[in-house]
Amino acid sequence: MHKTLCLALLLAASAAHALAADDATSKQTADFRQWQKRADAEQAAADSALADLQQRAAAGDAAAQFGLGALHDEGKGVAQDYAQAAAWWTKAAAQGHAAAQYNLALLYYNGQGVAQDYAQAATWWEKAATQGAAVAQFNLGLLYAEGQGVPQDYAQARAWYEKAAAQGDADAQYNLGVLYAEGQGVARDIAQAHEWFKKAAAQGHIVAQRNLGLFYYNGQGVAQDYGQARAWWEKAAAQGDAGAQYNLGLLYGNGQGVVQDYGQARAWYEKAAAQGDAKAQYNLGVLYGNGQGVPKNNAKARAWWEKAATQTDDKEIQQAAQQALQKIPQ
Repeated sequence: MHKTLCLALLLAASAAHALAADDATSKQTADFRQWQKRADAEQAAADSALADLQQRAAAGDAAAQFGLGALHDEGKGVAQDYAQAAAWWTKAAAQGHAAAQYNLALLYYNGQGVAQDYAQAATWWEKAATQGAAVAQFNLGLLYAEGQGVPQDYAQARAWYEKAAAQGDADAQYNLGVLYAEGQGVARDIAQAHEWFKKAAAQGHIVAQRNLGLFYYNGQGVAQDYGQARAWWEKAAAQGDAGAQYNLGLLYGNGQGVVQDYGQARAWYEKAAAQGDAKAQYNLGVLYGNGQGVPKNNAKARAWWEKAATQTDDKEIQQAAQQALQKIPQ
């Protein structure tokens, strides 16, 4: 009797499990149908929106032409097709649509969907720039600085950078700093360079932060201030800038603006060295070779000097590393 009862209970349990499975399958089917219904509705809405956009673009609506060009550029809802993007942006740009003018210039600059043509890029960026597009003003400045599609003219580069910089473009502010630092298109003026680097650095521009640190370190355009140099290099280093990380290693190694700390120097050198900075790799070899901030370890010194010795971009460091390798004991 017990066995029969157990069997009956087992059969009952199996039947209940089957019923639960049937209920779950029904729920999954219903959920899928609801999802499919929503997906179909969304697709129908997208198709309708695309058809409407195409109709308005064909009728000459500049905003629609710009939008249709953007869809082709990104491959959203249509096949990615730079030539089609260029065609629609050309129509919108001809009507004075600033964003279309900017994007069309970018296609000409990169040779996407059209033959690469820096002169055409300059033409369209100038149209967008005269309408106040800061990024177009910056790019036009770059073309004049590099002599791409236009005669090289640093004064013109400065003029366009100034327009973009006045709108808060950090890259334009940085490039103005470079022009003043190098005396290109303007009289060399380190104080002005400092001011423009400071504006860009305040917006998080990494190279501007590094350069501003250099100005404070060397006392260029400002009073020499190792503390300020460290502060700006820390900002750039926190963003992963190898040059700033190396410079911080120098400050700690030399005790400039900070208490001398070879351990901190090593830590910063390691960050820069991991990014391939030859000077940091060489200096790490020095620390291990001399046992500064780390136990003396000729094997590790050799390993870092070998890395620095392979760096061909910095001949001076490469030669110093090669000489160090010749002197270190085997």
